[in-house]
Amino acid sequence: MTDNTTPSPPTPTTTDDRARGALASRMGINLQELSAERTVATMPVEGNTQPYGLLHGGASAALAETVGSVAAALHAGEGRIAVGVDLSATHHRPVREGVVTAVATPLSLGRTVASYDISITDDRGRRVCTARLTCALRDRPDTA
Repeated sequence: MTDNTTPSPPTPTTTDDRARGALASRMGINLQELSAERTVATMPVEGNTQPYGLLHGGASAALAETVGSVAAALHAGEGRIAVGVDLSATHHRPVREGVVTAVATPLSLGRTVASYDISITDDRGRRVCTARLTCALRDRPDTA
């Protein structure tokens, strides 16, 4: 007999692969610091570029949504989940190599909604992207 149920996503209390998700794992996103007040992750530029050799804007957006969603899930707490409902990103400068770092800090932490400001910087500390993520906070659905 095969169990075809989808496991519930873990509450992100560790920096292991399950906490960051399959896409983030494939992109090389590494969670460094985990809390509802500040979540930090790094991502290599290599492997996440567009045809001109620059960091892909979608990669920056995925990094931003990863750190913001993890922070929101930590704020939501045990038995609850965070799902992104709005993401905006402004790209300030190109990056061709190295590692970028994303830091998510809360703008608003409520019972049903959490919004985060995400700053992405390059190896030299220069701002590459500014993003804002809003997550809906819901009770974790039962999985049978």
